[in-house]
Formats: sequence, structure tokens, C-alpha cells
Amino acid sequence: MGALTRLAQLLGTLLVASAIVFVAMSVLPGDAAQLRLGMNAEPEAVAALRAEMGLDKPVPERFVRWLGGVATGDFGMSGTYDVPVVDLMAERAEVSVPLALLALALSVGFALPMGLLAAIRRGRLPDRLVQTAAQVGLSIPALWLGLLFIYMFAVYLRWAPSGGFPGWQAGLWPGLGALALPAIALAIPQASILTRIVRTAVTEAMDEDYVALARAKGRREAGAVIAHALPNAWAPILTIVGMQFGFLVAGAIVIETVFNLPGLGRLLFQAVAQRDVTLVQGICLVVVATVVVVNALCDAIAAWTNPRQRSAA
Repeated sequence: MGALTRLAQLLGTLLVASAIVFVAMSVLPGDAAQLRLGMNAEPEAVAALRAEMGLDKPVPERFVRWLGGVATGDFGMSGTYDVPVVDLMAERAEVSVPLALLALALSVGFALPMGLLAAIRRGRLPDRLVQTAAQVGLSIPALWLGLLFIYMFAVYLRWAPSGGFPGWQAGLWPGLGALALPAIALAIPQASILTRIVRTAVTEAMDEDYVALARAKGRREAGAVIAHALPNAWAPILTIVGMQFGFLVAGAIVIETVFNLPGLGRLLFQAVAQRDVTLVQGICLVVVATVVVVNALCDAIAAWTNPRQRSAA
């Protein structure tokens, strides 16, 4: 598949996703203008605000106008905060993106060696221990982990702050310290999923002929797995990693609320509660675009690291 075809697919996916986000927000019950002004507002004031917000126009026309603004970086004005949506998202992304990257690094840093260990020692005690730990990690909600970490490390041991974010202007280490506990709470369930994916993908690759040939040449089991099985198992692993990054950016609503972090997840929750349609649309589109772009990058990296995929591309 050529680069132009991949780019066309990417743009088409983003266009469809943006249309779904816009239409979904447009068909929600309730009048955004009425909700903003209050139920006791004068009908004339509501009608004027609807015209100002463009809600009196047909949905297709509103979508085209909104999409044209998005293409130029204009996501509209937040009705709740009365500031450009792009400014709000940029401010909150300074918390959510580092939090997601830190959680993803912890997830991959744990899952990759544990999944490889389970695959190399499959059917033995290390494999059973890793799978049991992964199952336990999957069974524990991130909310419960967050509350447990606050009590254990912030209240009882006093090793870390219980919540809040000092801002990056306070320094790198204070900022990372404030994100450490929520990142670990987010990473544990994701690491459990990724560990099982790594084990399954590497185990399937280990049954291929080229790994058996490496063993026949005297290659140690671990060396054969890392040198031959792992490169051919990257595709499903990287796909999950890409999906996890999008989830960690968008799915941190609970964790950001528990730790009182001013991130995109908490902003989205507030925007939904306040019926700030423009803000919800902007956040959802950015999150969807992030997932699509990151997954496309992961697919490209998987093709580059896998000789068989690279030759078929």
C-alpha cells in the first residue's frame, strides 16, 4: 500500500470520525442555548443566542462551517468559559499528555519484559505467576487503585502529594511527582492487558519455522525469541500500544477527578455536565484524531520493524 493511499485512508477516517462526533452532539436532547441562559430565560434572548451559536442553521451547514474552522485551527468558543476551545485544550493537554506518556511508558516498561518472560517460560511457574498478576491487574479498577495509592503513599507514608498539580513552572520534578501516583494507577490495568498481548503474540511467533531453525543452530531460547520471534510479533503489540495511548488521554476522567488534576479528561466531564457542545466536540475530535494518527504511526513502525510486512507494503 502506497504512502498516498495510507494518507487518503487517514484523512478519510478523520473526516468520518469528525462527522460522527458532530452529529452525535447535534442530536443530543436539550437546547444548548436554553441550558446556557437558564430555563427561565426570555425566548427572545434564547433565539438570539441560538443565532449567535449558529444553532438555527441546518446540521450539514453547521458541520461544514465547523469543519472549515477546525481545518484552520479554530474550534470555536467555549460557551462556559467564553474563551477559544483550542486555548482550553492546549492548557489542559499540558497535564493530560505527560500523564498519558508517563503511564504508557510504565505500562510498556512492565508489560514487555513480563510478557517475554511468560512466553519464554510458557507452561512453567514464571508463566503462571505473570498470567495471575495480569489477571489481578485487570480485575482492579483504576478508581480503586487511585484511592488506595492516595491513602497509602500520600496519607499514611507521605511520600507523594495526594492530588493537585503545581504546574510545570514549579519545576520538572514537582510536576512529575504530582503525576506519579495517577500514572501508576492508570498504567497497571493497561500493563496487564499489554502483558497478555505480548505473551500471546510472542508465543505464536515462537511456533514459526524460523524460530525453530534458530534453535537448531544452537541459539539459546531467550536469544531466539528476542532476535526472531519478537520482531515478527510487533504488529499486534504496537496496535494495542497505540490504542492505549488514546485511551489514556481520553479515559483519565476518573483518575484526573480523584487526583484533582486539571487535564483534558476532567475538562471533558465538566463540558458534558455543562452542555458545552463546542468544547465537547473539540475535545472528542482531538482525542479521536490522536488515536487515529498514533495507530497509523504504530502500523508504520510495525511494518518497518517486520521484514515480511515491509516487503508486502
